[in-house]
Amino acid sequence: MRRVSRIAVASVATAALAVTVSACGGSSSSSSAGDGKSKGIGLAYDVGGKGDQSFNDAAFSGLQKAEKDLGVSGRDIEPQDGESTADKVQRLEQLAKSGYNPIIGVGFVYAPAVKQVAAKYPKVTFGIIDDDTVQAKNVADLVFHEEQASYLAGVAAAKATKKNHIGFIGGVDIPLIHKFEAGYIQGAKSVNPKIKIESQYLTQTAEEGGFSSPDKGENATNGQIDAGADVIYHAAGLSGQGVIKAAAEHKVWAIGVDSDQYEQSALAKYKDSILTSALKNVQGAVYDLAKSVIKDGKPQTGVIRGSLDNGGVSLADSNPAFKDNADLQAALKKAEQGIKDGSIKVNAS
Repeated sequence: MRRVSRIAVASVATAALAVTVSACGGSSSSSSAGDGKSKGIGLAYDVGGKGDQSFNDAAFSGLQKAEKDLGVSGRDIEPQDGESTADKVQRLEQLAKSGYNPIIGVGFVYAPAVKQVAAKYPKVTFGIIDDDTVQAKNVADLVFHEEQASYLAGVAAAKATKKNHIGFIGGVDIPLIHKFEAGYIQGAKSVNPKIKIESQYLTQTAEEGGFSSPDKGENATNGQIDAGADVIYHAAGLSGQGVIKAAAEHKVWAIGVDSDQYEQSALAKYKDSILTSALKNVQGAVYDLAKSVIKDGKPQTGVIRGSLDNGGVSLADSNPAFKDNADLQAALKKAEQGIKDGSIKVNAS
């Protein structure tokens, strides 16, 4: 039902944008279309869409903050199942023609579309989250050191396990998610070199549902728990909801990703099983880009990378069982300091 609803929302949003474009004249040469003036922030979601309690919802939080603090409107559009790059191009062009600036593609899959549309609308600032390959004059490549937060997640997992056996579940077998896995494994082994680690990717491609299928996440987690793991870290978007559900049902720990999943209302009944979450400040990245365009008049461009040093990545401490564990916190403090001073070099692959 959720997928049908998402497609319907996307269709309505597209139709609404088309009406707006028609009212504005419908071409990039129109004085109100793509001229750099902003009617607000445009946001186009990644696979899984809004409601994933993770990556996309973090971007939506940034849009909401921009609307509130900057006094502008925003337009956010859901993905459609099986869409092509051409579909993404059309979506971004509609936002540009409608006067939105900046326009942000949430996820690396938007890179080809952002590159194409940014060239066509040079007075509009575009953002791309989780990709640093576009590198155009009017594009901000918003990326993160996911491996650093994942290293800390690995330390936490190794400290929390009672079986010296933990797990990792990645949504899709791609280089971005390899960063999460690499940091997690390195962090866990820094605590216990002999720790056993289960590792699994749900799909080979995003089109197969690795980031959007809670059932796949649940099944994989059940398998890792059956194998003996008692702490499971996921980097799987919407599929991670299934990971957390399974962990709660088996009374083992889950570690969330991107947003503080302990605080997500849709996951409230599972929160006592969410040890922590490896955060990346997608909300802040979206807001800062919007502020740079709309308020400051000095648009961010180029590669902007979040790290432990600048607060772009971190671990959530909402769960008292995590926050009040003195031994775990001491280990995390030592690890974080090592990463920041360079004495710990975190693997990214």
